[in-house]
Amino acid sequence: MKMSGKWTSRKFWISVAAFLASIATSISGMATSDRIVTIIGIVCGVLSAAIYAAAEARVDSANVGTSTIQKIITATTDSKEVVQATLTEATAQPIVVETQEQKEE
Repeated sequence: MKMSGKWTSRKFWISVAAFLASIATSISGMATSDRIVTIIGIVCGVLSAAIYAAAEARVDSANVGTSTIQKIITATTDSKEVVQATLTEATAQPIVVETQEQKEE
């Protein structure tokens, strides 16, 4: 995912909101000299970052299996049939071969 995609991610904005709420909690704890509230704010801030990182790691690991690999192969023959036969033998999937004349059109 590109960085521009992160700005529209709900997980990102929920994490930002949780982090800001944690900072506000810590500040209010410091202002009232309540150490427990300050500690709770700090712990929640760290947890919000950890949960966001874990969620992104899960999404990234799920996307690993769905990645598409594109290979570019240059052939030294003009015979479309020879190239197609060679590539079909090398892979179990059918491959679409485009000749130089088709590219120029």
